[in-house]
Amino acid sequence: MNVSLPQNASAELRVALEAAIAAAEISREFYRGNFTVTTKEDMTPVTQADVACEEAIKRIILGAFPEHGFYGEETGRTKIDADYLWLVDPIDGTKSFVRQYPMFSTQIALMRHGELVLGISCGTMFEEIAWAERGQGAWLNGSRLAVSDIADPARGAISTGNLKSLAQSSGWSRLGKIVAAADRIRGYGDFYHYHLLAAGKIDAVIESDVNILDVAALAVIVEEAGGVFTDLNGNAIDLQIRSVLAANAPMHATLLHELQGCLA
Repeated sequence: MNVSLPQNASAELRVALEAAIAAAEISREFYRGNFTVTTKEDMTPVTQADVACEEAIKRIILGAFPEHGFYGEETGRTKIDADYLWLVDPIDGTKSFVRQYPMFSTQIALMRHGELVLGISCGTMFEEIAWAERGQGAWLNGSRLAVSDIADPARGAISTGNLKSLAQSSGWSRLGKIVAAADRIRGYGDFYHYHLLAAGKIDAVIESDVNILDVAALAVIVEEAGGVFTDLNGNAIDLQIRSVLAANAPMHATLLHELQGCLA
């Protein structure tokens, strides 16, 4: 992938993009099926590709910024007290990767003094790289991104992700009302529905059962595209996030009214 960044792109963004492209090259090679799968303690799969991609990302980022902290899906967290913390999921959507369908990505975000300031989302098999820096807008393959302005779910397209915990809560019936009212309900899933949201092609994303490494980069991208990104209770994103409500501002307000309080 060849992606040109604006001249005012930070050194951090340039290094993160280099790392994302390196990981994409590795995952694309493994995607052909030459890998083994093991199961982690949390019963989620991990492959050689996950580990190789994270090692490459870590080497590139910490090679450029050795004083920064690093929090990776496979290697854990280093330098807990560092002012700068990189959040990395080398292959977000490993289950998709294992089944050999293309809904997986590489996610790289940077948190500075507790605030997310940079995000890169690389949809390898889609040939899509979305990125954003605070105050600089959001971009996809060089085109600027902007969310829609559709406020009414009856005119909107809403995409859902993993909903297991929501299905086990009072939120399930509330989601049912949203499904009945919406113009379109889709399940694009993983990184892809956030790219569509940031581009104004759909209007909201609802998910539960996520973690910060899944969504940190995507939160920066959606917000820099003009959207709102919280959990299902309206809380701002942090390291403990477990659910997502992301949308343009008027749609977010409407859906939050329906869903707030549905998950503890």
